[in-house]
Amino acid sequence: MNDGRNGTVKQIICIKWGDKFGPEFVNRLHAMIGRNITPPFKLYCFTDDGTGLHPDVAVRPLPEFAYTAPVNTKGKWPKSRLWGDLGDVTGVVLFLDLDVIITGNLDEFFSYGDPDDTILGLNLNTPLEKMGQTSVYRMRVGKLKPLQDIFRADPQGAADKYKYEQRFVTRNAPGGVKFWPRRWLAHFRLQCVPIFPLNYFTEARIPKGTRIVIFPGSLNPPDAIAGRWDEVDVHRAPMDHIRAAFDGRRRESAIKHLRHYLRPVSWVEKLWRE
Repeated sequence: MNDGRNGTVKQIICIKWGDKFGPEFVNRLHAMIGRNITPPFKLYCFTDDGTGLHPDVAVRPLPEFAYTAPVNTKGKWPKSRLWGDLGDVTGVVLFLDLDVIITGNLDEFFSYGDPDDTILGLNLNTPLEKMGQTSVYRMRVGKLKPLQDIFRADPQGAADKYKYEQRFVTRNAPGGVKFWPRRWLAHFRLQCVPIFPLNYFTEARIPKGTRIVIFPGSLNPPDAIAGRWDEVDVHRAPMDHIRAAFDGRRRESAIKHLRHYLRPVSWVEKLWRE
């Protein structure tokens, strides 16, 4: 079995559907991987549109998985396509979200634990629940296929019960799940951005030992570079951002507006490139 150990190819997969993320996200992910891994490696992108992708990215069609998409749910349920057969991609794979920033070596993501383990990040939003975070996870291809059968039987029911696909995976993965060492992943908003009011004076930082910074939610690398909380936000100087909380220019409550301030992040601009 190809497991990325002992000189075998390290296989990384990602998924791109719709128009939320352009080809630059895949190409920059490929470049960041190449700068932080011991070859050989291969990035496979499962997508409905391979236009503009780097020629070294292995483009594959979105895996077939017929189900009725749940509505009014927060989870990224299209990721369920990756739980089953992936065609010519077999063995152990490391999944990466398109909007991550790679800050350290990736080799141990393949050597950690047993090759048959399903390994996720620990979700910091629910510290008492011990729920997984699927921005970065490793699996043996096909091991999660039983989850497709459960989900297909009642997609809306599963989405209503579990809310997020990562909770569904955590609770139902055959053999259970394990978690990456805590320092390997950092949640950008929760662990990199200084707490209020220090965020007005200090740029976001990379916590010691971090290998991948993840961006759950609507704040993505281009927003971090621009110094805004999401793509519809605008960057303002600190005092102007404070004034906007009280003069009608804010889009959320005054408390949230004041907390949601971000200085442009230079290291994201430096690392997020081809």
